[in-house]
Amino acid sequence: MQIVVFEDEHVWRLHPISIGRAAYAIGCGSFRLVDWLGRLARETKAALHGVVRPHLGQIQKLDFSELNTQPLENHAPLLVVNARLVPSVAVYRGLERLIKRGETAAVVENRSLAAAMIANGGPMAPPDHQQEHWIKYVTHSIVNKLPTADMHLPMFDYPHDVVRHNLTIIADNLAQRLEAGGYREVADGVFAAEGATLGQYCVTDTTKGPVLLDEGAAVGPYSFLRGPAYLGPKARVIEHSAIKDAVALGHTTKIGGEIEASIVEPYTNKQHHGFLGHSYLGSWINLGAGTSNSDLKNTYGAVKMDYRGEQVTTGMQFVGCIMGDYAKTAINTGIFTGKTVGCCSMVYGFVTTNVPSFVNYARLFGQVTELPPEVMVATQQRMFARRNVVQRECDVALIQAMYDLTRHERQLAGEPLAL
Repeated sequence: MQIVVFEDEHVWRLHPISIGRAAYAIGCGSFRLVDWLGRLARETKAALHGVVRPHLGQIQKLDFSELNTQPLENHAPLLVVNARLVPSVAVYRGLERLIKRGETAAVVENRSLAAAMIANGGPMAPPDHQQEHWIKYVTHSIVNKLPTADMHLPMFDYPHDVVRHNLTIIADNLAQRLEAGGYREVADGVFAAEGATLGQYCVTDTTKGPVLLDEGAAVGPYSFLRGPAYLGPKARVIEHSAIKDAVALGHTTKIGGEIEASIVEPYTNKQHHGFLGHSYLGSWINLGAGTSNSDLKNTYGAVKMDYRGEQVTTGMQFVGCIMGDYAKTAINTGIFTGKTVGCCSMVYGFVTTNVPSFVNYARLFGQVTELPPEVMVATQQRMFARRNVVQRECDVALIQAMYDLTRHERQLAGEPLAL
């Protein structure tokens, strides 16, 4: 048995989330898709392979050792999985059923392959891990070529889908974590793993779901926690904070102020007062004191998003901001409803438009200037050193690749960019 998780031709629609990370590594509901696939591979004794965009190849090799880099075996049963699948219990169970059927069949969502089981005698897969080969294989040999399985496997189509699905899947995902064990109940509906601590005089409300503190997580005194919520390993919530209603914090994050219905990826800081709601923050982000976002229009209508000139109606009343890796905000920054902030950008004042990647954005003051990648490489080195993380050649190369891949954003932004 072999499992291949691949990035398709639509993964770019998830920018800025997916500029510097594989789609299978997007956190949602406290899990990533690669976490579920690793479990599935162990249970089925399958070899797990990853197919990503070229600029992420070395990152995948070093940071996802569970993904096999050897050529695929011919004539072995194969499960093909789109990396944009939502990392939920329901999706995991669906993939289990697809394998147990043992028949060649495909699941197609919105004209894109979600997953396919290729039994012996099915169309021969590429032996290598080149993304372009797998896209051609899926397009020409699977979609509209194989029988369809009667099941639904939801996928992320746009960045706001990550926020939307987080709301619906986090309760079941946390129940799965509790079922796996390793937690002790330290308050009514509050569960802590080894080394996790809940500060004095905290108020908790778990009527709508539990609060999980993973290994080494810490909550400061006088905080308010309302579930469902997940605090990842070594996450730190400072005193007088409010964490509520579907919050998922990655490992080694520092959180303060009020945060609601949001995902925060590893190594990101929102340490000071300010509101973050219905939002997604990538990794290595820092929000300055007083930074707040709006997640509701004054008209109370559905939020529309602008993705590189494409107007998309979310159907959601609450959508905050989407921020790419390494973005930064100055003190008292205000981000308007449904705005995206590109990777490696530095933001000041009011954010009334989408922010391209690699810019100093001070539109309120009439300045939007391009940020050279060399500045971000130096910033990355300082940030890594603060967390005792070694800066590798592939990390530096990723900064340069992200800069090159986002040139069009700065060209299309309509701003008078200057170096």
